[in-house]
Amino acid sequence: MRFVDEYRDPDAARLYAQALERITTKNWTIMEVCGGQTHSIVKFGIDELLPPAVTLVHGPGCPVCVTPLELIEKAIEIASIPEVIFCSFGDMLRVPGSSKDLLTVKASGGNIRIVYSPLDAVKIAIENPDRQVVFFAVGFETTAPANAMAVFQAHQKNVQNFSMLVSHVLVPPAIEAILSSRDNRVQGFLAAGHVCAVMGWLEYEPIALEYKVPIVVTGFEPVDILQGVYMCVRQLEEGRAEVENQYSRTVRKEGNIAAQKLIREIFHVVPRKWRGIGEIPRSGLGLQEKYKSYDAEVRFGIAGHSAEEPPECISGLILQGIKKPGECPAFGTVCTPEHPLGATMVSSEGACAAYYHYRRTKH
Repeated sequence: MRFVDEYRDPDAARLYAQALERITTKNWTIMEVCGGQTHSIVKFGIDELLPPAVTLVHGPGCPVCVTPLELIEKAIEIASIPEVIFCSFGDMLRVPGSSKDLLTVKASGGNIRIVYSPLDAVKIAIENPDRQVVFFAVGFETTAPANAMAVFQAHQKNVQNFSMLVSHVLVPPAIEAILSSRDNRVQGFLAAGHVCAVMGWLEYEPIALEYKVPIVVTGFEPVDILQGVYMCVRQLEEGRAEVENQYSRTVRKEGNIAAQKLIREIFHVVPRKWRGIGEIPRSGLGLQEKYKSYDAEVRFGIAGHSAEEPPECISGLILQGIKKPGECPAFGTVCTPEHPLGATMVSSEGACAAYYHYRRTKH
């Protein structure tokens, strides 16, 4: 394992691991919400440095993983229309629908393009006025400002052949849904630093107070995560339940005010179904009425889809922190990155993909 900067300093990592050993007197279960943090934990063996009494479980922090199956079906239907140029981030192309994925549509002649920004899709729409250009807008609060800016620019430039298939989700309602579940075993959270860089952490304070759980805003490097775990365990051992900020080099309490203003201009809060979990009230973003003409579901009149997950896939339990990838009978056998049953094996931030690439044996 090669550490390349101070946030991957092996000596600092060992110090935090030793400090955790000293302060831990009870069994604690902590959930990291972000899939990027999950990959760091598994790749660098961070969970294996922790005292046996401290268990990390993986939450629904991968936007690709939680995009509902019905919306994948809608994406496939739209992308199959001959006059459509369908734009998406690369991870979404291999997320399985009920019978195929977007990559299959592309292989069959669909005009599907991988882009690195929603603004690229607006540019493609301007360059192809005779085609309908649709951007697959998935993500947490982190990607919402850029997606909002794409709609804002399309509106300002009167680009009428651009629309979005929107599947934005919000972190705080997901945390509340996990804490409200009768199967919940999570006692503390590591909140995603990049989400809080946009939104701040004020909205987490009522959750910590109501459910009596510590929430630590945490970065993504090994030392960040170990420090976040240490801060969370220290609160648990002291009987505190507060929001603390480990990621102070990036996150401010109030977040990015300008980005929040843009999000509110373009989007409003809606119920959202999460893949493997179900519908969570007020957990998503949809386009404001003023911008409904940019809603691909409205533009193409896409009817509702009903689809079921493969019965052998336990990704829903993994996303709720109830089980780990190695507990799935299909892991690494029937379900692999080449032939995934669920989105958690496809996404670069999926827990199953992380275990497959870095820890093939079952845990």
